[in-house]
Amino acid sequence: MTLFKNKTLMITGGTGSFGNAVLNRFLKTDIGEIRVFSRDEKKQDDMRHAFQAKMPEVADKIKFYIGDVRDLASVRGAMHGVDYIFHAAALKQVPSCEFFPMEAVRTNIIGTDNVLTAAIDEGVKSVICLSTDKAAYPVNAMGLSKALEERVAVAKSKTTKTTKICCTRYGNVMCSRGSVIPLWIDQIESGKPITITEPNMTRFIMSLDEAVDLVLFAFEHGENGDIFVQKAPACTIGTQAEAVCELFGGDKGQIKIIGIRHGEKMYETLLTNEECAKAVDMGEFYRVPSDNRGLNYDNYFTTGDETRNPLTEFNSNNTARLTVEEVKEKLLSLSYIRERLAEKK
Repeated sequence: MTLFKNKTLMITGGTGSFGNAVLNRFLKTDIGEIRVFSRDEKKQDDMRHAFQAKMPEVADKIKFYIGDVRDLASVRGAMHGVDYIFHAAALKQVPSCEFFPMEAVRTNIIGTDNVLTAAIDEGVKSVICLSTDKAAYPVNAMGLSKALEERVAVAKSKTTKTTKICCTRYGNVMCSRGSVIPLWIDQIESGKPITITEPNMTRFIMSLDEAVDLVLFAFEHGENGDIFVQKAPACTIGTQAEAVCELFGGDKGQIKIIGIRHGEKMYETLLTNEECAKAVDMGEFYRVPSDNRGLNYDNYFTTGDETRNPLTEFNSNNTARLTVEEVKEKLLSLSYIRERLAEKK
């Protein structure tokens, strides 16, 4: 963590699952200050008390800022002296974005533009924007808004040589706020059948720690305008549900199928065919560099790009598919799951 020694890191949407994971990872390092920027004072107060109890010797490194990424002035007010930003503020729930698409536009697109505008003006050294697999071949309002967030970030990166702007794109983060596994556990403990949308639906899965690893990799290795994805495994929703049932004593025979929700796809994509054409294999990650050609359309009638990567679309149907036992092993690596299991004893 020497890159962060005595530096100030700002996390937008910092009271969420990702922000908590970053604090757990960073607080005991030599980082100077972490600013949590969000609009929910209750969540900030809960986080403040939690970290004062859990890490009292370093909790004073956290500074809380009430504000909204939709408001450029409030973003500017929190950004003076910031070295780096992890931009995690977003509307992430697919159904709610379907019903309120303009809210997704205001937060995910305009909010991102506000954060990047303020960051460039304030001389922030690096901004990593968190995106989602739903931004690739988007079919719902959440994915469409995150796809435009990525385009805003890439376009903004072309306007600055002093602020590095990159994006990370990842799939479902297990046990994050609002995700399905905590719901299933609650249903099992209440004696109810667990509800799933469609058992054959596939999803990428990763832990919060892996999400932080991806952001840190982009931070360290990214160039302006890059998009990074992890070579994440996937599983079917049915397999994931069976794994949770086996761990928490649920009845697999009583799993209730409720049907696909508003705006959901059968599988998700982390890299499109078009992005695969220029993707760079970096071991555990893929890097999609920005297309830095200018806006001179005349050139496109005479000059193209002859090179193409043989890689094809990277999606949750053609990546490594986990078995029930492998999903259980991955779940047991999570502190949330271990804590919930301990409560049962």
